[in-house]
Amino acid sequence: MSESFTKGMARNIYYGGSVFFLLIFLGLTFHTTKEMPQRDHRENLTESVARGKALWEDNNCIGCHTLLGEGAYFAPELGNVYTRRGGDGGFKAFFNGWMKSQPLNIPGRRQMPNFHLNDQEIDDLAEFLKWTSEMDVNNWPPNIEG
Repeated sequence: MSESFTKGMARNIYYGGSVFFLLIFLGLTFHTTKEMPQRDHRENLTESVARGKALWEDNNCIGCHTLLGEGAYFAPELGNVYTRRGGDGGFKAFFNGWMKSQPLNIPGRRQMPNFHLNDQEIDDLAEFLKWTSEMDVNNWPPNIEG
């Protein structure tokens, strides 16, 4: 078998495979670029959402939480927290109270630090989480609690 497998054949497999996977990569990139505007609802981006995203990053929330399945798994998924906690009917009140009451100091429970955010910052972070929850993510995460 080794006598029939030449360097030329190996080179052809290498180059052919490289071209094949490059074409697959380009096709998937084109498909994603075409689909994203329909899924991410970028027309709903506001200054408040952008400030909330900046707060999310500045406070390293992803170091403990997941957002749409990405991040650490130490604390709950927050990509769908808006719908889990009442949507327009009560999310902002819940979120405001939750952020101000941290840490809860319950023995044996993970503690979220208090970031000492003001009301405007908490509202901006809530707007970012609301915007995130409205993205079309094909029902991800599959578990309602993340």
